[in-house]
Amino acid sequence: MMDQAFPNTITRSAAVTAPGLMVMAIILFMGKVSGAHLNPAVSLAFAARGDFPWRRVPGDVVVQLVGATLAALFLREVINVSATFGSNYPAACYSAGSAFWMDFILALGLVSVILGTASGAQNIGVIGAFGVGGYIALAGLWGSPISGASMNPVRTFGPDLVGRDWTSYWVYVAGPFAGAALAVVCGFVLRGQGGGRAGSGAAQGAPYTEVAEPDKA
Repeated sequence: MMDQAFPNTITRSAAVTAPGLMVMAIILFMGKVSGAHLNPAVSLAFAARGDFPWRRVPGDVVVQLVGATLAALFLREVINVSATFGSNYPAACYSAGSAFWMDFILALGLVSVILGTASGAQNIGVIGAFGVGGYIALAGLWGSPISGASMNPVRTFGPDLVGRDWTSYWVYVAGPFAGAALAVVCGFVLRGQGGGRAGSGAAQGAPYTEVAEPDKA
């Protein structure tokens, strides 16, 4: 949306790096408080792994949807540009199916990085924020020309709702959720069930951490 408002001032490299830096900052800022959930696919992945209470998932998803919508409304009102320019759509020369597979693979990698850096066996503390932020930037560099590299259903939901354009929105729901589900399976194969106390702390935030079983890490 900023690029549309101010042409030739923001490069694609900058546009895909900015979300990675923002996510990194939010994880560092809010990770210990709430787990810094910005993506329903991640919330569901943590819940499926047993690191996040299922009862907290609906509330998190609602807040994510509201936040994405308010962000799109804010930008539209401030810079006077349609929110559709801030959404994700398959590239003109690619099908919705191609965009699905791209977002599926990107989400698989994203959730794998998140689960891998939030486990008792491989906990690397706040450095996980750099890993997640760096992955988002890299994924955007090579995946955004095809699908927009959303990897997040609510990231696309907000601009689509405000811009009233739901073109191929299913891609940005099915791709991230399918990728997240496979990431949970891969994580189980590689590291076993759950992330232990470290994984629960990363998923829930320190004030709310609940661990069903003692940490065996």
